[in-house]
Amino acid sequence: MSAIKEQPRSTRAGFERQSRSGAWIESLRCSDVSRLWAELHRLVSHHPLVRASRSAGLLIEEGTHNAYTDLTQELFVQLLSKGRFQHYLDTEMTNAEIECEVGQIELTNLLTAELRKRHPESYRLARRISTLIQSSANFCRFDTSGIDDEPHRRLADRIYGLSEWPLNKPRRDSNDLEQRIKMIAVRQRDTRMVGCTGDSQIVIGNADLEDLIISVLEAADAPVDVRALRSLVMSRLPVMDIYLVPLGGDDADDGGNQFEPVDGGDDPEQGLMRRESEREAANFVDGFLKSLHETVRGKVKQYNRMLGVLWHCYLSPDHATQLEVAATLGVSDSLVSDYRRRIEQELRSLSFGEIEEARQFEMALRERVRALVLVGDEEGVPV
Repeated sequence: MSAIKEQPRSTRAGFERQSRSGAWIESLRCSDVSRLWAELHRLVSHHPLVRASRSAGLLIEEGTHNAYTDLTQELFVQLLSKGRFQHYLDTEMTNAEIECEVGQIELTNLLTAELRKRHPESYRLARRISTLIQSSANFCRFDTSGIDDEPHRRLADRIYGLSEWPLNKPRRDSNDLEQRIKMIAVRQRDTRMVGCTGDSQIVIGNADLEDLIISVLEAADAPVDVRALRSLVMSRLPVMDIYLVPLGGDDADDGGNQFEPVDGGDDPEQGLMRRESEREAANFVDGFLKSLHETVRGKVKQYNRMLGVLWHCYLSPDHATQLEVAATLGVSDSLVSDYRRRIEQELRSLSFGEIEEARQFEMALRERVRALVLVGDEEGVPV
């Protein structure tokens, strides 16, 4: 009896989906571009992710209508270039299937790609936060009773909290949450490079990120939906989203003002001063290395070790620890400490008139010591 009742219900739901869908097939067969455009604009205007993108600053054009129009144009061009319109006809997809694919797949992918391009670090951190709260045993959902037939809820709307809390723990309003989170210090940025191309900074490790999420929830003392939780956690992180925008654009076509980038090169006077500072820095380097040589009484082996300590502890981009440097050079930790004391003593004896002189000295010293270390490695000297 229940099966007999459910069959008309599913059929009625299918009819409702068909009635809500646009006339995609008829528009494609007739090549009615205006009608296709209207259907795409309707999808764009009512898509929930489009509204979220506006709040994230993606749709920055003047007025809602212009923003939706530009996004519709981009979606139309993408579907046309990929040959999706012809694919819909060849595979005999229904209006409901076409609308589902365009709205839930093509438009979503377009917005996600734009979000990843304009806000790369925020996008990656939001994904990592979502993954952690779903996979870690420290967190659990507070909006589900564990029954499989519950209605589907988008991830951003799901409510999470600490697993040790009771399931009936009350929530708090957004203003109260923001005030409570201010007591948490902003984490220091982790500048280690990660990614396939090695051009992205990690910002914060997974273990530290999980600790930060726990700290945020403890300060909130209430379950929080995923969207708000991601925002609160990232407010405690030094996120830098850099989006490069080309200069000029189409202003020349419109007869408007044209902007030229400032020439970042040196003028003749700056070039002369730079060369003089480089020569002075080289003289400082010669005097500094001579002083180091004198501290070990001209002994070659000790001098090479001191250069190794200078390179690995102060100049190398690897930033090795003192114990690692001692192991690399094959000496004791106390000897490395003694060499560092001598090096710092000689550094303190230097006197620079301006910060730029100190920078030039550092660059010149790094290049000189790098060359000496490479020569020492080729000759088999432990540097």
